[in-house]
Amino acid sequence: MTVESTPPSTQPAIRVSTMPADANAYGDIFGGWLMGQMDLAAGLVAARHSRGRAVTIAVEGMKFHAPVTVGDEVSVYAEIVKVGRTSMTIEVQAWRRARHSEESCLVTQAHFVFVAVDEHKRPRPVTEG
Repeated sequence: MTVESTPPSTQPAIRVSTMPADANAYGDIFGGWLMGQMDLAAGLVAARHSRGRAVTIAVEGMKFHAPVTVGDEVSVYAEIVKVGRTSMTIEVQAWRRARHSEESCLVTQAHFVFVAVDEHKRPRPVTEG
């Protein structure tokens, strides 16, 4: 699989700088930290689309293409690709950019599945925004 070098033309759902506390002893960012950022971005999109609380129920096809290092800027893009009665599937991509560079690189991608829930934390129909 060829790793893309041009990020999506849309605005990222979130953008963060990586810090030493997010890395292992070699300066590589933990995969779990990156997955957490992706979940945050997907959650924002799911909540806005469903006009309320939505919870992660699955992460499908997680792929790590390239490492992220301390000081990199990470931009996370999230786009709804499927809507069911109570669920939403969101394609999420994380892109890195070295602090002093304009070149970006796709580092991680996955599909996050969310379910809209009511005040009792039970599934509810998705109310599109």
